[in-house]
Amino acid sequence: MNAPVKPEPGTAIRAALDDEARALGFAEIAVTRPDAIAAAGARLRQWVGRGRHGDMAWMEGRIDWRASPAALWPEARSVIVLAEPYTPEGDPLAVLGQPDRAGISVYGQGRDYHDVVKKRLKRLGRWLIERAAKENLASEIKVFVDTAPVMEKPLAEAAGLGWQGKHTNLVSRRLGSWFFLGAIFTTLELTPDTPHDDHCGACRRCLDICPTAAFTAPYQLDARRCISYLTIELKGPIPRELRPLIGNRIYGCDDCLAVCPWNKFAVAANAAYAPREGAEAPLLAELAGLDDAAFRARFAGSGVKRTGRGRFLRNVLVAIGNSGGNSGDPRLTGVAEAATTDADPLVRGHAVWALSRLAGVARYRAAMHADPDAFVAEEWRLGLAEVSSRSQSGLPPSSGA
Repeated sequence: MNAPVKPEPGTAIRAALDDEARALGFAEIAVTRPDAIAAAGARLRQWVGRGRHGDMAWMEGRIDWRASPAALWPEARSVIVLAEPYTPEGDPLAVLGQPDRAGISVYGQGRDYHDVVKKRLKRLGRWLIERAAKENLASEIKVFVDTAPVMEKPLAEAAGLGWQGKHTNLVSRRLGSWFFLGAIFTTLELTPDTPHDDHCGACRRCLDICPTAAFTAPYQLDARRCISYLTIELKGPIPRELRPLIGNRIYGCDDCLAVCPWNKFAVAANAAYAPREGAEAPLLAELAGLDDAAFRARFAGSGVKRTGRGRFLRNVLVAIGNSGGNSGDPRLTGVAEAATTDADPLVRGHAVWALSRLAGVARYRAAMHADPDAFVAEEWRLGLAEVSSRSQSGLPPSSGA
């Protein structure tokens, strides 16, 4: 009688790793090789070469590491990719119909996922090292959550967690679109998983709903037009032609994720990502009144804090400028006017734009004043031309008087 075949150490560890990952709360786990995304690296270089990364200089600065995980850490033999759901309970697009309130992306409403996921990755990594030692295997790990030069989405696709949909985000048949990714690089040889096919088919809901037409083609995104980029990554003024298209989205945009049909399989979010008090549809007038200390206190522990008060209020004032119409709040005209004297020129300039959208010509002229900042001065000039043109055409302001 033949003795049972003892599995290879890496195979035994892999089976236990899956169980441990799920015990720690991860919804999915898959493994790939560091050299599995060569094609993604080439696409990244082409994308950056076309300038579609905007002013995200960090994309270009470490492009060699992003393009090749093996270059980032040559000793790595396996990449473990894990998924963490943050599925919303309600309709994340409902706030778009409330012009006096702010739309904050679902992932920005709870605790900062960088902190939550990294802690869990470190626990899993420590477990992996201890388990490998029991098999007399030496091992090292490195953990990554979005802030390092790692292309998590292509790695997750190569590992079989899902596929990059036409909106360039990862889609899973088991999780839909609402999940974060984390990665553990390890020197262990682990059994890799097999990627599966793209299942987007003929669907183009994510492309058609984009407010700013940021998708140049299926699977191709121009970040410079993406609302998530404009409200989070862009450091300077938001281009004037894109401001009206942003609506009341002040931190990120969920439109392309929310309409994905695969979300019917989405699973409940980790409790850590439950919306914080005041994070769901807060009043624009309330947010516009935050000074730096109040901003930091309100968004402590949240990803929103990373934008800083200046960029955050820039976004709030764009939303205020878009709040007009019959359902708008006339009081927001006064909020915009008050912000034209803010200490931050980025805030002042967007406040001027908002005022030009909401005020009549008499009120706008009365509020005008010289500004030492060239950007703000130009906003006053352009705003006056637009308000005057609207008045001459007999068109009322969007809101206020």
